[in-house]
Amino acid sequence: MGSVEVENKNVPEEEEVNEDEESPIEQVRLTVPTTDDPSQSVWTFRMWVLGLVSCVMLSFLNQFFSYRSSPLVITQITVQVATLPLGRLMAAVLPTSKWSLMGRKFSLNPGPFNMKEHVLITIFANAGAAFGNGSAYAVGIVNIIKVFYGRKISFFASWLLIITTQVG
Repeated sequence: MGSVEVENKNVPEEEEVNEDEESPIEQVRLTVPTTDDPSQSVWTFRMWVLGLVSCVMLSFLNQFFSYRSSPLVITQITVQVATLPLGRLMAAVLPTSKWSLMGRKFSLNPGPFNMKEHVLITIFANAGAAFGNGSAYAVGIVNIIKVFYGRKISFFASWLLIITTQVG
């Protein structure tokens, strides 16, 4: 008897997955897609507002609480948890109408709040949290100049000192 070959065109072929893109951690493999959805907006009004506010607030609050004898540290995880409902609220409340500015069209609400926006907001928050290492080292220098030496230092000089030590 001869063999009969049956061709089934309805069954999709398995997609080839690059093993370099696969995470060795099972939970990550199951929850994080290895493909990108280019239709999701990234640089949105929501991302900039929530990202900048979270960065500034986290930086301020951690610096404020660092003066306590047992400092309270607020991490970027707190912001990550708090910004998800805020982003979804903004997606529900902001207007979807489009405006034109300098020949480019934009909208305050380009669609549903997505994972890409949430990741960028978390990156902003991480920058404000000083990566868990506390405030900038030069803030201590400014405090020592004012408290222990009783000298005045201008805001501009303090800012310049802190920025130059952080950048270098």
